[in-house]
This record gives sequence, C-alpha cells and structure tokens, in this order.
Amino acid sequence: MAKDYPRSRRVAEQIQREMADIIRKEIHDPRVGMITVTEVVVTHDLEHAKIYFTVFESEARGLEAAKALGHASGFIRSQLGPRMRLRIVPQLTFVYDTSISRGAELSRIIDEAVAADAKRPADDAAS
Repeated sequence: MAKDYPRSRRVAEQIQREMADIIRKEIHDPRVGMITVTEVVVTHDLEHAKIYFTVFESEARGLEAAKALGHASGFIRSQLGPRMRLRIVPQLTFVYDTSISRGAELSRIIDEAVAADAKRPADDAAS
C-alpha cells in the first residue's frame, strides 16, 4: 500500500481546484469543451501530477480533450505556477477517466437484468 503524504494530498486538492478554474476560464480550445476534473494524483516529491478528468459526451471526445490538454500542458503549468506558489510546478499528465461512463454502463446492465428478472415470473405463470 502506498504511503499517504499529507502535503502531496493538499497540493493535489489545490491543483484540482485551480485546474477546474484554468480550464474553464483560460482554455479556449473547442476540443476541450465541458470537462470535470475528477481527481488529481501528485507524487510525494511533487514533481509529477496526473489529472483525471471526464467529459459529458462520448469517449472519443474525452480522448480528443486529453490530446488537446496535453498540447496545452505548458500553458496550463504557466497559469498554475503563480496560483500555487510552489518552487517547482509539477509536470502535468492528463488522463481521460472512464470510471463514470463505465459505472453508468454497468448500472444500465444491472437495471436491464432486474427488469428481465421481474418479468420472468409473470411469463412462467402464463405457461
């Protein structure tokens, strides 16, 4: 199990808040669109940060947004630096988070299975 570092957790939380603001106000790339930063994971030495995000559209749009954010990472770091007051601003890696869309898909499958099970006893009684 990875050791929990309180400072890196606090920095990750601050990066998450600042990233949401920077993406909303400063990034004007149409490929980015409506993004929600779901999680930020920072290494204990604060040199690298993985930014997990999701979009409210298709997975293809999410992958497109990841590419656009990757290209804009230098600009985003330059905006993040003054806001964070860190000696070293972490290298940013953007990762499209499929957990929400996967969760919705699993929920749909479960709902279909429950509906099929609820329907089955009525079909058996009719025979």
